[in-house]
Amino acid sequence: MGQSTPLNRFSIFHRGLAKGQAYEAWREGICRGFCRLDVGPAEADYIDCHNEFVLLHSVAIAMPKGSSARFARTRDLLDDGCDDIVLISATSGNVHITQGSKTIDLTAGQMCMAEMNVVGAVDLNKTGGFTTTRFPRHLLLQVAPSAEMQLARPLGHDRALSMMIERYTALCKELAGELDPLGQKTTMQHLTDLVGHFVETTAGPKKPAGQHDLSMARLDLVKAEILEKLDRADLTIDAVARANGLTTRQAQRMFASSGTTFTDFVLEQRLLLSRRLLLQESARHRKISDIAFTVGFNDLSYFHRSFKKRFGFTPSDLQVG
Repeated sequence: MGQSTPLNRFSIFHRGLAKGQAYEAWREGICRGFCRLDVGPAEADYIDCHNEFVLLHSVAIAMPKGSSARFARTRDLLDDGCDDIVLISATSGNVHITQGSKTIDLTAGQMCMAEMNVVGAVDLNKTGGFTTTRFPRHLLLQVAPSAEMQLARPLGHDRALSMMIERYTALCKELAGELDPLGQKTTMQHLTDLVGHFVETTAGPKKPAGQHDLSMARLDLVKAEILEKLDRADLTIDAVARANGLTTRQAQRMFASSGTTFTDFVLEQRLLLSRRLLLQESARHRKISDIAFTVGFNDLSYFHRSFKKRFGFTPSDLQVG
């Protein structure tokens, strides 16, 4: 049994028999108390489970790994009144889920929604892995009014959108610890928008009123991809679009709708990053050319011209000052 507790990202684990003092403490204090789930073995009488959690405002993401754990909403747990909706995403193999009298089997890449006010369970084992994202019901219904009609069944086949959800969830996991409260709330809303529109797409034709929100969420994901790769001189809109399941033209239109272009956005972010690096105390004796190349410029004279035009002074002026 173990636990570490950063502000909004932490992990818990248990490896051993499903009995004894350590198991009961883990089961009662963490699983039932925090997760609102009863956790037992999926195979034999042994639990092997390491679970990472990310909290984004009112949304909780869980990424369990291991070979034996059954996460269940039992009848006695329903008294807590929780009616959250949980998106279960199969990441590998085959994932077996029960909701009341229904059984849902997912393969890697598929998703389904379950609800916390119904008896049910999902198994983690050697043949199947998954992640879960738990949304307050009212929050998801604001974006996807038909969500309750899509419960306990495999969701649709918009692979581009489901891939965005997977990538955005992974990004949340990676960056959650660096987000301030406003950043957490904004990221939570973008994730909810993506999932909500995925659910609505499954239910039927997309609603025009939601297109702007979806486009903004997609653009945020594309921008996040760019920020991770600013140091690459070969960063192109074609590569970024492909990585996010978009055509180049779709990516160009998204940037245009926000009042900028891919090229201008990349230039602005590289210049802002170079200024932050130049202001660091450790950069006082660092070569300006090294900083320019670090942020993705392969033409030093172009870097100097662009920097002076953007900030009104040269990189050398900032470094000396």
